[in-house]
Amino acid sequence: MSPAIPRRDSCYITPMQFSLTTWNINSVRLRIDLVAKFLKAARPDVLCLQETKCIDDAFPSKRFKRLGYEHIALNGQKGYHGVAIVSKLPFESSDVRTFCDKVDSRHISVSFGEKAQLAKPLVLHNFYVPAGGDIPDPALNPKFEHKLQFLDELKACEPLHPRGDDRHILVGDLNVAPHENDVWSHKQLLKVVSHTPIETEKLLAAQTHGEWIDLAREKYPMSEKVYTWWSYRAADWTIGDRGRRLDHIWVSRALKDKVADFRILRDARGWERPSDHVPVTAVLEV
Repeated sequence: MSPAIPRRDSCYITPMQFSLTTWNINSVRLRIDLVAKFLKAARPDVLCLQETKCIDDAFPSKRFKRLGYEHIALNGQKGYHGVAIVSKLPFESSDVRTFCDKVDSRHISVSFGEKAQLAKPLVLHNFYVPAGGDIPDPALNPKFEHKLQFLDELKACEPLHPRGDDRHILVGDLNVAPHENDVWSHKQLLKVVSHTPIETEKLLAAQTHGEWIDLAREKYPMSEKVYTWWSYRAADWTIGDRGRRLDHIWVSRALKDKVADFRILRDARGWERPSDHVPVTAVLEV
């Protein structure tokens, strides 16, 4: 259960715990009951969704509001992609950025501040990076070319990256498993989209450029296997545990020492009619 918003006096706002979850839901309307099940149990302050797959007017806002998530920011489109942020806490503002000159609903951001009674401003970015198709050759596969360009623009987008004491969080399905133990078999997946050297290099370059902290690898050593996605193609996803870590939470340097918890709800992959991704949650002192 989320802590109560702290009371404000005339000159100081006490720090509070801020919990957020990122989840590629693979159709929010199809899986709204699973989302409700998760929210009732986990009660994060903020939920960031990817692949909502619906126009904004078709988003199940009323259901979220009944669950206590009254503040909603949407960037959707019919049938494909789409990102959303639902929150118990009010936003100061919201923003949408386009990449690769394509209006394809892959980013939304919100800021929190005085309305949420935060001590300092906080900016949250939610991304759905292109999957890239099946052939890891930009000359043969326009989808892969698009993905590489998107990752380049992610790095080059200066307003996105925190500087100094900026309190920024970047989450989402980034569709890249950047490290050796972010996939079930490093050697077998080196030529598979999501773990090719060119993809991992470009994602890590964007991370380094913004001096972002990868919370999963802050909690788990590089030697430990960590996954957030298991393919639908496997008849039994638990056999062989052939997962990948595609879903990420990054924080700015100013928030590195403010992380109270980080967890991956692996069990959600075994729910009825699940997404192929599972929820990833962080709790911070803000």
